[in-house]
Parts: sequence; structure tokens; C-alpha cells
Amino acid sequence: MPNLLTLLGLAGPIAMIIALLVMALLSQRLGAVTKRRRAYRWFFVAVGLITAGILARLLALGGTPSALAEATLLYTVSVTIALTLAVSAAWRYWGWLLSERGKETDQANNTNKGKMQ
Repeated sequence: MPNLLTLLGLAGPIAMIIALLVMALLSQRLGAVTKRRRAYRWFFVAVGLITAGILARLLALGGTPSALAEATLLYTVSVTIALTLAVSAAWRYWGWLLSERGKETDQANNTNKGKMQ
């Protein structure tokens, strides 16, 4: 039963892999249009780290409890590093959206103030 729960628990990381691949492909296209550095490759590194963590966890399923504990630690560390890399890559490519949102709000406020006077 614990092995079944461990297998079902891997659905979340697989979903993260899919989301990171989508972000990587979108960032690759955005980078090609804007002629930015190829920082989208960090998304693929993150996918590799999460995959390595999943594989370590799967390989330790039939082993001893200490092997499962080591695999869990490896999994946790690799996912943490992967998500840190992914967030930094996403910030490099998509951070401009937050600054544009602020400019749009400022412009709307200035327009409304002009109408009130």
C-alpha cells in the first residue's frame, strides 16, 4: 500500500514537468522574437532535475527503508533546486509583464484624475 501511495504521489511532479516544458517552449519563442539570451534552457535543466528525483524515488521503492529515505532526500533536494532555477528563468523572461501592469494602472489613474478636474 505505501508503494501505491508513493506512485500516486508522483502525479504532482509529473504535472510540474509538463508545466515547465510548456514554459520552456513559450519562453523559447518569446526569446526568439525579442532576441534575448537563451535562458529558457534552465527550464530544461529543471525538468531533468525533477526527472532524476522521480527516478531515484521509483528505483528505491523495492529497497530498504533507509534507501527510500535517501531517495526521498534526493528527490526533495532536486525538486527544490529545479523550482528555484525555473522561477529565476521565468522571472528573466516574464518579469516585464509585472512592470507593464504597473504602467497600465498608472496611466489609467492619470486619465481618471484628468476627467475629474
